[in-house]
Amino acid sequence: MDGFMRVHKVLLILTLGCLPITAAADYSDHPSATALVNRVAERGIDRDWLRSALSEATRQESILKAVSRPAEKSKPWSEYQDIFLTERRAKEGIEFWRENKETLDRVSQDTGVPAEVIVAIIGVETYYGRITGGYRVIDALSTLAFDYPRRSPFFTKELEVFLELAYQSGLPLAELKGSYAGAMGLGQFMPSSYRAYAKDFEGDGVIDIWKNPNDAIMSVANYFVAHGWRPGAEVITAARFSGDPTLFDAGLKPKLSIEALAGKGLTPVTEQLVDQLATPIQFDGKSGKEHWLGLHNFYVITRYNHSAMYAMAVHQLSQTLRAQML
Repeated sequence: MDGFMRVHKVLLILTLGCLPITAAADYSDHPSATALVNRVAERGIDRDWLRSALSEATRQESILKAVSRPAEKSKPWSEYQDIFLTERRAKEGIEFWRENKETLDRVSQDTGVPAEVIVAIIGVETYYGRITGGYRVIDALSTLAFDYPRRSPFFTKELEVFLELAYQSGLPLAELKGSYAGAMGLGQFMPSSYRAYAKDFEGDGVIDIWKNPNDAIMSVANYFVAHGWRPGAEVITAARFSGDPTLFDAGLKPKLSIEALAGKGLTPVTEQLVDQLATPIQFDGKSGKEHWLGLHNFYVITRYNHSAMYAMAVHQLSQTLRAQML
């Protein structure tokens, strides 16, 4: 992250127009701004610069409306599939893979993260870079930090990281854009994730996850490596179920062995190592209930987005892409 956008040219190419401004607010005068400025200033950031940066931020009512809408994960799996597992998304994924095959082959070989998983993440997140977001990041993070109490602590920390990185890099704040939540680039990294996981593929001192697919691909793979991806291991396996439905309230992290889960009525369709840990997954599919055993790599995918349906969409899209590339 020390190399966070150390050149201005990366930002000048972010041109997905922001949604119309609906209200103005000088966040430098917000009641919580002084405490934020004090915290970030302790890291060596100029106070006047911080106040000036916050004064440039504009409250966006459309952001508050967007973040309050029900998320895709509130939909049943049968509808969620229709959003992310489409012929068009697969077709454009193959095109992206072919256009970036040399990079994907190298990164996959170096990291052990399959090319199809990297492509699927970028496909689900931004349609392979086509839809990366049109809000100014400073607007998104400030609006949510100061005017969205429910998740203010999270977005306040992200805003602090963003301001620190922007100061160190001399970023023109008005030109850096992302999602309504402040996620940036082809892989939709929050500022803290950028600092922790973004990588420079070419070694040119610039980490451009917006317009340089090489850096975006390497950064996504590095995220998976950092969260414990196991090369060659399975992601999820189908199962048969007859037991207590409360079993599926276990959360995303694998905690029980496959043998223990079988004793509770969830049995893998194919042979698996009985001592392997798994988490029970149940979806409302198009043909009824679907039952699965989420393995370690499935959990790793959920670290990118804490949703079983998100991880399944990434996995199934990756399998479609892989089959079509063979």
